[in-house]
Amino acid sequence: MMQRTKNRYEPDYAIAPGETLQEALDALGMSQVQLAERTGLTPKTINLIIKGAAPITPATALQLERVLGTAASFWNSREVQYRESLARRAEATQLGTQGAWLKRIPFRAMARLGWIKLHSEPTQQLREVLGFFGVASTEQWETVWASPSAAFRASPAFAKDPGAVAAWLRRGELQAQAIATSVYDPSKFRVALDQARALTNEPPQVFTKDLVAICAAAGVAVAFVHELPRLRTSGATRWLSPAKALIQLSLRYKTDDQLWFTFFHEGAHILLHGKRDVFLEDDGEKSEKEQEADRFAADKLIPGQAYKAFVANRLHFSKASIQHFAAGVGVAPGIVVGRLQHDGRLPVTHCNDLKRHFKWA
Repeated sequence: MMQRTKNRYEPDYAIAPGETLQEALDALGMSQVQLAERTGLTPKTINLIIKGAAPITPATALQLERVLGTAASFWNSREVQYRESLARRAEATQLGTQGAWLKRIPFRAMARLGWIKLHSEPTQQLREVLGFFGVASTEQWETVWASPSAAFRASPAFAKDPGAVAAWLRRGELQAQAIATSVYDPSKFRVALDQARALTNEPPQVFTKDLVAICAAAGVAVAFVHELPRLRTSGATRWLSPAKALIQLSLRYKTDDQLWFTFFHEGAHILLHGKRDVFLEDDGEKSEKEQEADRFAADKLIPGQAYKAFVANRLHFSKASIQHFAAGVGVAPGIVVGRLQHDGRLPVTHCNDLKRHFKWA
């Protein structure tokens, strides 16, 4: 069940520390001029502080401590609180004009998934979403996520729904930050891919944990991120730093053949393509690099020579023959079914019960 958070009370007014200072003077029967004489400040400076037009500096706080007997930390704290309150009021005024931007972000779906909290007050919701993206304003969101310099902007999936894709990518980024990885090593990652292939026969509760661990040891963070409504992305690859890559996977197709093919496809991008490249898997036209990644994934999952021998001079494929071949090459039978269907050697309606279907826990 989705929970709504109670709004934190933030008054729409700010009390200047000068008001507290005037109250202290009144209690002591001391005038502003007398305070000026005792502190060495000018009467004008004291009057500006009391009006909130001038700040109480750390040096002034120490002077007030000696004259009034009130700790400098008290005056410093009041000053900080006042200036923060003024800044929040100014921010609230600015954010109040940006509420329309929220319509571009699937924040309710994000809240249902537990990514953010849901607020009833629009400005609070806007702050919550901006905090999720790690940006200070909607203008900065445009710079980071939607500007022409954003590499993933060229993806058709991003063009269709930039808010959903950006939220999904950001969630993967946050999950990856929590995964401790070694410095990326291509040799170790090739070994990790070989180890990952054996995991295709394991249940999700095993392979998800093991896959993350073996890839992290090679410098690659693997993040499984729940898809959002209207999201047309099954996977993504990008570099978070020169020493750390990210493979991000959704369950868009929800079958083992698609999930594992996507993983190895993304792995190919890491091994074969540049660290400045960003790849979003969608339904758009495939570039040369995407086709190269497809070939890598297909051959990695099912060795080319073994596959050719299996399909040679064969018009029909029984479940038993598929299972026998899959066991021989060491992959899940659903992966073989998916390959045969993709190549047009098996109708898409046949042998689907050999595929394993996944759903989010």
